Amino acid sequence: MISCGARLAPFDIPQLREIIAYDELELDKIGDRKTAVFFLISDTTPTYNFLVALAFSQMFNLLCERADNKYGGRLPHHVRVLWDEAANTGQVPNLEKLVAVIRSREVSLTLFYQQLAQCKAIYDKHAETILGNMDSVIFLGGREGSTIKEISETWLGKATIYMQTDGRSKGQSESYNLNTQRLGRELMTPSELATMPGDRCILQLRGLPPFYSPKYDLKQHPNYKFTEEADKKRNAFDLDRLIRRRRRPGLDEACEVYQVDEPIPLTDEDEDILNYDDVDDPDAF
Repeated sequence: MISCGARLAPFDIPQLREIIAYDELELDKIGDRKTAVFFLISDTTPTYNFLVALAFSQMFNLLCERADNKYGGRLPHHVRVLWDEAANTGQVPNLEKLVAVIRSREVSLTLFYQQLAQCKAIYDKHAETILGNMDSVIFLGGREGSTIKEISETWLGKATIYMQTDGRSKGQSESYNLNTQRLGRELMTPSELATMPGDRCILQLRGLPPFYSPKYDLKQHPNYKFTEEADKKRNAFDLDRLIRRRRRPGLDEACEVYQVDEPIPLTDEDEDILNYDDVDDPDAF
C-alpha cells in the first residue's frame, strides 16, 4: 500500500487531475486523418514524465484496436512516432511486443537514445528484442564504451585486409623475401568510432551492409523556410497563448456564461490560431 500511495501521489495535485479529467487528444483517431500531436516534457524535472509513457502505451493499443476493428488491419494514414529523449519518459509496458506488431497496422516508431546503455537500463533483458525489431539503426556519434564496442563488433563486423611483410639479409649471399597474408580487421575500430567526424553517421539497414554517410543538412530541406530557426518573427508559435485560449474551466472553478445572438467578428490573431490547429473544424485539412 505504501508503494501504491507513492506512485499515485502526483494525482493529488489538482492541476494534474484536471488534465486527465477529460479527453481532448483522441489518440485512437490519429490514424484517421493527417494529425500532429506533440508531447512536451521538462528536461530537468522528471515528475510528470510518466504521463507521456502512459500516453504512448494507450496510443499504441488504441491504434492497433482501431486498425483491426474498423479498417481491416491497416490505418488509412500512416502514423509515425518520433520519440525523442526516450530515456527520460520512463518505461512503456510491453514495448518489446508492441514494436513487433504495430508495423502491420501502419504505425512506425523511431527511438532516440544518446547511447544504447540507456535502453538496456530501462528495459533490461527486453532491450535486445526492442532493438532487434528496428529495421534501421543510425549512429550519429558518441563516446560511450559499450555502445561503440557493440557497433564495431555487431553492426560492422570485420573486413579482409592484405598485409605484406618483407625481409632482407646481407652476407656472403644476400637474400630478400616478401610475404603476403590475409587478415581480418574491424571495419571501424572503437577508437575510430569514438573519433568519427561530427558531420558523418553510420546507417545500418536490415539486410544490407552498413553505410558510412554524411549527415543531411537540414537547411537544404525545402521546408526549412517554415521553421522558427529560419524566421523566428514569422514562424514562432506561442504555445501559452493557444493554451490560454483553449483552456477549460477547472473542476471547482466558477465561471459566467453569456448568450450571444450575433457572432463576434474574428481578429487576424484569431484567424491565425484557428487556421493553425483547425480548432473549429478538425476534419478540414
